Amino acid sequence: MLKYEAGKIVTGRVTGIEKYGIFVSLDEFYSGLIHISEISDGFVKNISDYVNIGETIRAKIVEIDDNAYHAKLSIKNINYRVAQNPQVKLHEVAHGFQPLEDNLSKWILEKMKEINSQEE
Repeated sequence: MLKYEAGKIVTGRVTGIEKYGIFVSLDEFYSGLIHISEISDGFVKNISDYVNIGETIRAKIVEIDDNAYHAKLSIKNINYRVAQNPQVKLHEVAHGFQPLEDNLSKWILEKMKEINSQEE
């Protein structure tokens, strides 16, 4: 797993677009959000004018939460475009982090059972 730090430029894949920002998957553990205020110094009318679902982009880490595996990201004042592989297709998820919120308790219980069975 990569070690992420504030100020570093990372590469990720756009997994969702909401009116307030862009969801980005950095790797199998870390995800991030580019808030609409971190897209441009100018007014952002339509986020889809900047990125598309499935697009690989570069972003600057503003803040990292290693406990939650979450990053606050920015594409302001950097060259965020990456050459795209047209064969890779991703579909927008309905509500960004909602699937994580819906399943987190279940996953924690499953993992705790697994840990407890290993200790016995």
